[in-house]
Amino acid sequence: MAADENALLALLNSSPVIAGTPADELADEESARRWLRAHKIPARAEDAAVLRAGRDLLQAVVRGDLPPRALSPLLDGVVSRPSITPEGLDWTVDLHGARAVLVDAVIAWDDLRRHRPGRLRACANDECALFLIDRSKSNSARWCSMATCGNKLKARRHYHRARTGDDAEA
Repeated sequence: MAADENALLALLNSSPVIAGTPADELADEESARRWLRAHKIPARAEDAAVLRAGRDLLQAVVRGDLPPRALSPLLDGVVSRPSITPEGLDWTVDLHGARAVLVDAVIAWDDLRRHRPGRLRACANDECALFLIDRSKSNSARWCSMATCGNKLKARRHYHRARTGDDAEA
C-alpha cells in the first residue's frame, strides 16, 4: 500500500488558525463534505466526528504530546490482504469511509517516521496550527509556508532587533 503523504498532510492541516481564530474544516457534516470533496477523499460527511477524533490523535502524536501507541484505536480490527502486482507486493486494507482514511493516514505517518524521520513536524510558528513535510535536502524547513509564517516571524525578529539595537538573532 502506497503511503499518501498529501492526504496525511491535508488531514493534519484540516484545523488551521485563520486570522488568529482556530477553524475546523471537519466541524460538521457540511464542512466535512466540502473538505472531503476538495481533497478527493472517499469518505462520507457523516464520518466527520470519526475523522476529527483520528485527526486530533495524529496531531498530538506528531507534536509529541502523545506516544505513537495512542494511535492503536485507529487500527483496531484492521485487516489487510496481500496481492502480487507488476511492481511487487501490495497490501489492501478492507475498510471504507473514515476508518480507511485514518488507517491510510497512520500508514503514511509510519512510512515518514521510518524512512524520513523528523521530516513531518508542526510549523515553528507558535501561532500556527499547521504541519509540514520537510522535503528539503538539509531537513531545515521550519514553517508551513515561508510566505506566511516564515516572513511573519522574520519580520518580528527584525523589528525586535531594530527597536532594541540588538544585532544578535532572537
